[in-house]
Amino acid sequence: MGGVVLGFSVVAVLALVGVAIAALARDMSITIQKGITPLVYYVTNPCLMVVVVSTTDVKAVAGLYTPLALAVALLTAACFTIYALLASRKAEDVAVGAMASSYANIGNIGIPVALYVVGNTEPVVAFLLAQLLVQAPMYLTIFGLISRRRASQEPGGSRAKMILASVFNPTTIGVLIGATISLVGITLPTVIWDPLEMIGETSIPLMLLIFGMSLYRQRPFTNRDKLPDSLVATFCKVLVMPGIALLLGGLVFGLQGSDLLGVVAMAALPTAQNVLLFSLHYRMPVIVPQDVIVSTSVLALPVTLLAAWLIAV
Repeated sequence: MGGVVLGFSVVAVLALVGVAIAALARDMSITIQKGITPLVYYVTNPCLMVVVVSTTDVKAVAGLYTPLALAVALLTAACFTIYALLASRKAEDVAVGAMASSYANIGNIGIPVALYVVGNTEPVVAFLLAQLLVQAPMYLTIFGLISRRRASQEPGGSRAKMILASVFNPTTIGVLIGATISLVGITLPTVIWDPLEMIGETSIPLMLLIFGMSLYRQRPFTNRDKLPDSLVATFCKVLVMPGIALLLGGLVFGLQGSDLLGVVAMAALPTAQNVLLFSLHYRMPVIVPQDVIVSTSVLALPVTLLAAWLIAV
């Protein structure tokens, strides 16, 4: 269980560094965040996607686990969407809340959790592919369409151009390049691969710093108007998503033991900082992602440990 605690501790420490930067240099931290956000979105995160996906056997993990991971995430997002529609929320609030309730921090915490709790990284890769190849492009497309619709001066503008511009974003392009490298079996020269890997490795700590700085300026769960959405999204991420994973994995897909635990553990992970990054970039509402990232980061560890104990007994 030490890897689980370590993974959560790394996230907490880096986020606290971001909080400290904002507390000690408030005005400068705003400038830093404005500079880092596009850097991560356009450069470091796409490089990370290329590295992660290209070093994965896409064919091997795209069978059983990836469809299960995708079904778990989409059903969880649907639960929040139903609530948001019944509550008459705006399109941007529905989209952001749905992503916050179903997009897990697989890349940062998933690996130590899988290694130390499950014993292999297959569930990590499966959830990662589901998020990178389907969820991220889907949400970025939705975010882009909403953002462009709000900013458009001409309601009759080309919808096709809007969709293409949203689908072919840097993150999706990075995933597609990585998947191509993996499927074709290309080996990049060291002079290209090493710099690519170095740039990609900076993405996660930079995202955590952004999260910490934004957290200092917007304290979690202080906006009463957004509080119901934050609470529902937290409930969906911490309890509904692992519950769906347990039911689908055990009853529908027939998984048992460590295989089932791997799926449930990945579903129980906290909301990823990417949700905040994407929301900032597309100028979407950020209060709910901030709240849910904080709450799920606190609650995910006991839920993950509880899932490990329940499935083991």
